[in-house]
Parts: sequence; C-alpha cells; structure tokens
Amino acid sequence: MIKPTKLMYSFVRPALFSLDPERAHDLTMSSLRKASKVPFLTAQISRMYGNCVPDLPVRCMGIDFKHPVGLAAGLDKDARALPAFSALGFSGVEMGTVTPKPQPGNDKPRMFRLVEDQALINRMGFNSSGVDAFLANITKTEKTAVAGINIGKNAVTPIEDAHFDYVSAMQRVYSQADYIAVNISSPNTKSLRELQSEASLDELLMKLKTAQKKCEKVHKRYVPIALKVAPDLGSHEIEVISELVLSHQFDAVIASNTTVTRPDSLKSKHAQEGGGLSGEPVKELATECIRQFYKALNGRAQIIGVGGINNADDAWDKMLAGADYVQIYSQFIYNGPGMIGDIVKGLKAKVHAQGFKDLPTALEALRKK
Repeated sequence: MIKPTKLMYSFVRPALFSLDPERAHDLTMSSLRKASKVPFLTAQISRMYGNCVPDLPVRCMGIDFKHPVGLAAGLDKDARALPAFSALGFSGVEMGTVTPKPQPGNDKPRMFRLVEDQALINRMGFNSSGVDAFLANITKTEKTAVAGINIGKNAVTPIEDAHFDYVSAMQRVYSQADYIAVNISSPNTKSLRELQSEASLDELLMKLKTAQKKCEKVHKRYVPIALKVAPDLGSHEIEVISELVLSHQFDAVIASNTTVTRPDSLKSKHAQEGGGLSGEPVKELATECIRQFYKALNGRAQIIGVGGINNADDAWDKMLAGADYVQIYSQFIYNGPGMIGDIVKGLKAKVHAQGFKDLPTALEALRKK
C-alpha cells in the first residue's frame, strides 16, 4: 500500500517534471518560501512529513542533529525556505552556495534531468543573489533546523584572489551559521577546482582558519567549518587534502560534490551535457571517496556524505564507509519528501537489528570489523 505522503508526491511529480527543470525548481522554491512565512502552513507540512521522521541523534562537528539526514547545498541558494525544509523533516539544511556579490550564473539551459538514470546534470555556475540578500532572508527566518551556509567565490574574481571572496563571505555569514561549508569543488565556475591543489588549498585554508578565529572572538561563539570536495580525486590528492584539513583544524570534509565523469551506463539523451552529474550514477564514486577520506583522516575530522543516496541502504553504506552525517538532493527531487522518514526509519531498524541502542555506537563498532 502506497503511503498517503508518497501518493501525494506521485501526483505532484509529473506536473513538475513536465516543466523545464529550472522552472520547476523556481516554482517549488517560491511555494516553499511562501509556506515558510505562514506558521499554519509549516505546521501542516510538519504534520504530513516532519512529524513522521523519528529521532535518531547524531553529533557532527560538535553539533547535535535530531537525525542524520540533511539537505545538501544547491536547492535553497538564497536562504528563502529554511522553516519549510525543516517542516519536511530535514535535521539540517545547507543553504547556498552564496557569493559575496550577486551574479547570474551561467547561461540557460543549465539544468537537466536524466530520468532514465535517476540523475541530474547542472552547470548553474553559483547563481546567487549575493550575501546581502541572503542575510536579509535568513535574519527574518526562524531557525527550526541546523543552518549550514555554503560559500563560494564570484566568477569575476581571479582564482589567485579567491581567498578574498571566501574570507569576506565567511565574515558576513558567520553570525547566522551553525556551520560554514567552503565550496571549492563545483565544476561550473572556471578554475575553481584548482583550489584543491596543495599550494592553493594550503593558503586558502590558512586564511579561512585565521578569519574563523577572529570571528569567534567577535561573536563569542565557535562556528565549525567544513570543506566540500569533488568525487573526482585521486588517492594522493585525498591524502594531501586530508593532511591540510587536519593541519588547519577544519572540522569536517563534505564528500562529495558533483562529478565531471560520465559513466558508460548513462542512458539519457542529456548524458553528455556539460556540468556536474549527481544522483544514482555518482553513488559508488562518492562512497569510495568517503572511504578514502575516512582512512586518511583517521577520526581526526568528521565526514558528511553526499551522492546518490536513495534509501536507508545507501545511507548506511556511506556511514559504514566513514560518514557521520549524510545529505540528499537529487534523489529528493525524484522521490519526494517522504524519503527522509523512510531513510531514518530504515537506519534506526538497522541499528536495532545489529543489537545497538544508538547510531554512533553502532557505527563505531561496525567500522572496526
């Protein structure tokens, strides 16, 4: 029997999928933004979805989450709908990527559904209303879930000056963030992934850590910082990045962003569109990336796992590989909000089936096997 919440999305999805992907995104965000401003509507959304998600507490980056499933960056770019996403059941919402100045991003069309592959390709290019508009939105928002803020650089900023944008963005959003994610891995901003090279990353992380310490003194609170990396890294690159993350005392790695690779298994007519591929085809690549970072970090920094999570089994695999928390995006588009509760319930069942009372204890024991 199909659950009422899933049945509802089964009616909504065909209408959304009949539209251009970006048009569907804008329409959805407009609706969620309106709902976020009306407590009665968010209460109804919670009744249908959020209240059906059980607690399964985890601690990541020193932050206590109700359960281990959050929303990845890219959906709520301008901090317009945190209450609605919280009402849907997410324990954390990563907003952004936000850039210091407004920018339109890349030319349209720039988002494609690969329905046959349960995937998306995007080349949005950090389209952002800018940090001023972002802050205007979030300061009016009731924080009902952990608020992550993902920051990036403006396209017009030369790559050698990227640190100015990242530091500026961090300083501006610090007071509103529960954690800050540093996005150096989008494939859709020219030369951005060059920041993952050793020399560039060393300088960037040093400047960001210095800025974080200054912000901590000013605001009298510590806001963790995480580094979002690409899944297209070699073993040596992962080792180097891990060493820098540890030496500069970053709190976590987010593994991973979209991939520029194109598996032979792709069937969609849009398979060769330029941009970053996400969803089902990146699942194994992202899990292996997590596994290698877990080995290199050796428990000294935490990992947020992203990429192709469709159900509790996928989330469990990522957590056994080393993720302390997971995020979804593409499969959320395909499956709807009912999947949040399904994943958490499935994880809870796995914990109990293994004879453990809580998820962190289960992961600690099972990872050692």
